[in-house]
Amino acid sequence: MKKILVVGGTGFIGYHVIQEAQKKKWKITSISLKKPNKNRYLKRVKYLLVNWTNYKSLKKKITGDFDYVVNAGGYGKHMSFNEGGDEIFNSHYNGLLNLIKIIPRRKLKRFIQIGSSAEYGEAPAPQNEDFHCSPSSPYGLAKFAGTSLLKTLYSSQKYPAVILRFFSVYGPKQDKNRVLPQIIDGCLKNKKFPVSKGNQYRDFCSVNDVVNAIFLSLNSKEVVGEIVNIGSGKPKKIKTVVKLVRKLIGKGKPQFGKIKYRENENMKLFPSIQKARTKLKWKPKTSFIRGLKITIESFK
Repeated sequence: MKKILVVGGTGFIGYHVIQEAQKKKWKITSISLKKPNKNRYLKRVKYLLVNWTNYKSLKKKITGDFDYVVNAGGYGKHMSFNEGGDEIFNSHYNGLLNLIKIIPRRKLKRFIQIGSSAEYGEAPAPQNEDFHCSPSSPYGLAKFAGTSLLKTLYSSQKYPAVILRFFSVYGPKQDKNRVLPQIIDGCLKNKKFPVSKGNQYRDFCSVNDVVNAIFLSLNSKEVVGEIVNIGSGKPKKIKTVVKLVRKLIGKGKPQFGKIKYRENENMKLFPSIQKARTKLKWKPKTSFIRGLKITIESFK
């Protein structure tokens, strides 16, 4: 029986990874700060509650070997250092460092690091894995620091890491503080809700396609030590997405321009996914309309 450790297993992406691992009848361990809420609780999962930035506590919790590790842990918030960004950096980078030190290497076949489009900063679109990264937020910087660490470990020690750089992932059971769930919730309740002017271009990728990329990476030799962009390859204007959600639901009162753009926000953030297609043999299968309908239905 294969053993998998999912860091952030009670979160949105972690939950969907665990669901797929259950289908394969693997032995699953989850690490998180809190217990899963009711709609994300899954049977036959060993839920470990621990602050992964605390080395001693983490070392006590993690015992035995794992075949695979998927690191989807840490906060995904975009804030400045003086607003709590240092905590975000500490969570992502030091948590990752502790994992690398503690998890035995004997049987570890693959360590999947969930990266972020925020690592690219203001790089021009479509963003390519070979681009120079200049993150403009503590979150992006923490993710990029983790990427750099794992790349170094692969070069020096052949550490079996793969960095999957996700863009805007969406799907059922996503937290309501994310962009798409906020739009869907506002429309379902037919209330006024603030949005930006909506001229940003973003790439929305279904969580089902993302999970498929993760599991392909667990067995692919072609992408070990590599960064791979994962997205739909079909960018959309936020304003267009808001209007589409409203059309599908049939109600909602978005107030465009009520939210300011973030400072240094990249207005065109969407990837080249050629590397994922050629090296990982992956491609997105869920159309945005289909994925959106499934997601809307899950929020009703």
